[in-house]
Amino acid sequence: MVKLDDPHALAAEEVVKALGSDGVNGLSAAEAARRLGEYGANELPETRPVGVWLVLGRQFASPLIYLLLVAALIAGAMGHRGDAAVILVVVVVNALLGAYQERRAARSMAALRKLSVLMVRVVRGGEEVEIEASGLVPGDVVVLAAGDAVGADGRLIEVVAMEAAEAALTGESVPVVKDAGAVPVGTLMADRKGMVYAATHVAAGRGRAVVTATGERTEAGRIADLTMTAREPKTPLEERLAGFGRMLAGASLGLFGLVIAGGLARGMPFLEILMVAISQMVSVVPEGLPVAMTVALAVGMQRMARRGAVVRRLSAVETLGSVSVICTDKTGTLTRNEMTVTALRLPGGREVAVSGGGYAPEGELTEGGRKVASGDAAVRRMVEALVLCNDARLEGPGGEEMKWRIVGDPTEAAMLTLAKKAGMEPEEVRAANVRVAELPFDAGSRLMAVQCGSGERGRILIKGAPETVLALCGLVAGGDGTDEELGEDEREAMQKAAEEMSGEALRVLAAAEIPGRELDVGGGYAALAGHGVWLGLVGEMDPPREGVKEAVAECRRAGIRTVMVTGDHKATGLAVARVLGIARDGDLAVDGAELERMSEGKLRGELERISVFARVHPAQKLRIVEAWQAKGGVVAVTGDGVNDAPALARADAGVAMGITGTEVAKSAAGIVITDDNFPTMVGAVAGGRLVYRNLKKVILYLFTTSMDEVVVLLLALLCGLPLPLLAVQILWINLVTEGVLTVNLVMEESHGREMGRPPVGRDEPLVTREMLKRMIGMVGASVVSVFGYYVWRLGSGVPLELVRSETFTVLAVSQWFNVLNCRSATDSAFDGTMVRNRWLLAGLVLGNLLQAAVIYTAPMNRLFHTVPIDFRHFVLIGLVASPVLWVEEVRKWLVRRRGRVHGV
Repeated sequence: MVKLDDPHALAAEEVVKALGSDGVNGLSAAEAARRLGEYGANELPETRPVGVWLVLGRQFASPLIYLLLVAALIAGAMGHRGDAAVILVVVVVNALLGAYQERRAARSMAALRKLSVLMVRVVRGGEEVEIEASGLVPGDVVVLAAGDAVGADGRLIEVVAMEAAEAALTGESVPVVKDAGAVPVGTLMADRKGMVYAATHVAAGRGRAVVTATGERTEAGRIADLTMTAREPKTPLEERLAGFGRMLAGASLGLFGLVIAGGLARGMPFLEILMVAISQMVSVVPEGLPVAMTVALAVGMQRMARRGAVVRRLSAVETLGSVSVICTDKTGTLTRNEMTVTALRLPGGREVAVSGGGYAPEGELTEGGRKVASGDAAVRRMVEALVLCNDARLEGPGGEEMKWRIVGDPTEAAMLTLAKKAGMEPEEVRAANVRVAELPFDAGSRLMAVQCGSGERGRILIKGAPETVLALCGLVAGGDGTDEELGEDEREAMQKAAEEMSGEALRVLAAAEIPGRELDVGGGYAALAGHGVWLGLVGEMDPPREGVKEAVAECRRAGIRTVMVTGDHKATGLAVARVLGIARDGDLAVDGAELERMSEGKLRGELERISVFARVHPAQKLRIVEAWQAKGGVVAVTGDGVNDAPALARADAGVAMGITGTEVAKSAAGIVITDDNFPTMVGAVAGGRLVYRNLKKVILYLFTTSMDEVVVLLLALLCGLPLPLLAVQILWINLVTEGVLTVNLVMEESHGREMGRPPVGRDEPLVTREMLKRMIGMVGASVVSVFGYYVWRLGSGVPLELVRSETFTVLAVSQWFNVLNCRSATDSAFDGTMVRNRWLLAGLVLGNLLQAAVIYTAPMNRLFHTVPIDFRHFVLIGLVASPVLWVEEVRKWLVRRRGRVHGV
């Protein structure tokens, strides 16, 4: 098997020879078939889809689920099969809900895939044929032209004015000019001019290349392999739940032992003590939390899907809400990936601004705030030169999205859009000025020249780098239509203008013309020196997407650091980062070569000051993500290219673009943005924060209820009183009374404050100190109501079964009041916003009806050991249970007076 480690460093003839091929005739059909058997199909290995049973099985991988299963096992062993069955039903329903949502997301992802077969042109046995790209083998000679996708890595052996768009692989926003020359070993991929790569396409020109690598041996294949080996980290929620589960397990075992010891000390029968201990264990475990958590994440997933974010795994919903660092690609994510002319600098110091973005001809030319007249001679002369010295075409609008499309170099296509904005039709201009000769773009001189017409009516149009065009000019276009001598002052002014425009992240080109002269193709550009008439400068950029600057500012306010990680040049990346507010004064930009020289310690020390990483390869992107994670950051990575995939897979939240994103990127990401819009991703972060905030409300509510039950039962045990609540009644409170409210509590809509708070720290527990402070007040008020009522009624000589029924109901009503407390840490329950959550209102109504059923229907009386309660006592129960609401209302009022906002 032939292996070429550095084909870019070898002459084209050496590569062809080493591969045993023929640069003219290619491989024979028989040899190609033999090599296909040796090397295999030119395809990337696909990850196997996750099976239904595996998706279902991982829903059980939670400490809370383990606790519930232990509780069910003990209940079943004690003969309480009904209790065990209820717990198991909760566990199974939770698993089914989670599995359904993940499978639904997988189907959404499948709908995003583009099922197209790539066809390529290849020379086999001296004849040019079209085959599927999967049939390419090393040694094949492929034929490339503008618009063609490159099917495999190859060494160029023939090039004619060829440029390749390699953004998907390298992040380079501007097409790379190609030639057949060799470059030194170790040259970065983006600078290997003599190579073409799979997953890229030809933007302009034509050429031939000999295939050097196929399938997983291509650069794209190596990145895909790096992606598959990237370790997916645990989500912050999974880490917090693990800690929460360990805490609950410890509390359960501690209480179990305490109750057994206390009961034996009092001389209680062992079986009776064991039943009390099981009741305590059931009290500690918030049985409704797994279902509520699954529903909260599922609701968040559906809300995000409506806003253009497809979430592939439920846990990724909450992870977005914990993000503290966003490492984002530039091209196609922060920017539109559509070159746009934004400025013209004309002789005489004229500065013309061009509005609009992308290839759609929507916008206008203005000077000093006023629209430039369509008949402006200097503008028309400049724009005509840019249209004529140009090989691109502008087509559209077309396709499903009715977008303007380009054929050729994006830089040249932007000039055609400029012409339309200036009121000129490029095709009409070209028809009136037929091209008769040309000097194609030359990477060495960075110039292109064409001749339109002949004789006195003919003229030469020149386009290229400002310094090289300026060197050919001896005249400058005058404002009255006459040409004047180009003086040193004007020359220096134009050089300064070019530098200023470059400093504004613009790609700057210059235009000139030579009237009444014919192009000497043999003489090249040297024959034109001194004859050019300077027309001006044109500045282009890949413009930021609409709303990106505002989204970056919103992230900053929310405590989220945005870092640009791009394959583009450092200066370009830094300039765009400053425009968008990503980089501020004193921030650094580091390129791949500099990053390679940095030790791990130095990188982590400088990380807070680095706003732009430029010209980085996939392994370095992975290193950047891991460096932030090592500092405790929860990292989101956005990207669309093959080169982004390893970092997408390693990130806490990988976010791929749905439209421009490659399949490798989409497969590596946990979330796919369907409109390729950075603000949509920021909106998804806000949605993730809402989900986490609602989960914290549920945890506060459930944990408070559990503590109510535990304290009431312990007080009864310490006072030598009968159990005020039976295990089955505790299960009813935990599963039914709470269940109809917790599931609806997670439906709370946004109050608009999600992005006004700092991100949740990776090591922050689910139950924070502020939540514990609130719990003390709420549990204290509830316990006083419930246990006080129980002692009073028991001391009044009321039958135990009726007292238990009333105490059971006091606890249930107390929880109805408490759910109103948990909606906000600072806002009053009477602020009028509850009507927006119709689900919660419906839950309260349903809770009342179910409690009435368990108290007043005979079958439920037998199952839950209850008896009917007199209506007068129902009113009293409502009054007795209400202090938990008033105590929390007073606390909230004090917090609002002090202007503090804590907790959920």
